[in-house]
Amino acid sequence: MSTAVTERRDTPPSAAGTPVLEVKDLVVRYGRGRKAAAAPAAVDHVSFSIAPGETVGLVGESGSGKSTIGKAILGLQKVSGGSITYQGRDITAANAAQRRALGGELRAVFQDPNSSLNPRNTIGASLGEPLRLRGVSATEARAKAEDMLERVGLPREAVDRYPSQFSGGQRQRISVARALICDPQLVVCDEAVSALDLSTQAQVLNLLADLRDERGLSYLFIAHDIAVVQFLAERVVVLYRGQVMETGPAVAVTGSPKHPFTQALVAASPVPRPAEQAARREAREALGVRTGAAAVPGSGGCPFRLRCPLATDLCATERPALRRVGASDVACHYA
Repeated sequence: MSTAVTERRDTPPSAAGTPVLEVKDLVVRYGRGRKAAAAPAAVDHVSFSIAPGETVGLVGESGSGKSTIGKAILGLQKVSGGSITYQGRDITAANAAQRRALGGELRAVFQDPNSSLNPRNTIGASLGEPLRLRGVSATEARAKAEDMLERVGLPREAVDRYPSQFSGGQRQRISVARALICDPQLVVCDEAVSALDLSTQAQVLNLLADLRDERGLSYLFIAHDIAVVQFLAERVVVLYRGQVMETGPAVAVTGSPKHPFTQALVAASPVPRPAEQAARREAREALGVRTGAAAVPGSGGCPFRLRCPLATDLCATERPALRRVGASDVACHYA
């Protein structure tokens, strides 16, 4: 991605004042009743915050819990423990009416743009729907939809077309327009570019960065590709099996990773140059990180120990706490 996108912002905005979002000791278990209580946590005591105008990246392998965190923030997944606070308000157990009231401030862009675009509705109708629910007239909603389409690089007359008349990249731009049309404060981007080709990824990432800087938006950017997260985010949270392995400034986490899992993620990130890709492959093999291993249900200790070259008996009995190593916080006894 680094060759296809413009230079990103390296300096995070000030964290002074009330965070836009604060997640504390979040726990999510799937299932109901006793089954849920006995199930291993899909998200296990995860904490982070997002300042006004800041982008925080959640990165990890499939099954790491990153999308579950996004769903919990959006109210699409029940929370088992911990808290979620939006602009000082606890929304952990917000009811349907409270969620509707938040609908204009807290928006989402998902991996599949078709999930937010009804194929039977025109683009104008889809974009205008959240505005109409807030009492905006049809005429004003259409005008706002045309303005927003133009802002994301599409013609104003696209309001009268249908989703099937657009490419995947264009549909994702429309999804971005739909998410931003109500002037939200926070946007959850869940694998928002992973289904796109590299050139289209770059266009959408640059669009998200430009809109963030123009509007002072905050993003929670969820992805499995750490190179994509590195471009857009000022801070990064690395997850493995529902737990935070490393967190800190994006420059530090991606440029000088301390946790063996983060090191493996960075080494596995694809690059367009064959020689550099071969060097990364050699570096990844030299780390000694083993391939994916099954989790041990209900066990303590570090969840990464079955793959980690640094693991000892201590890692099997004691869960490592986050501790400062360089500029990052790392959950590893030996980092």
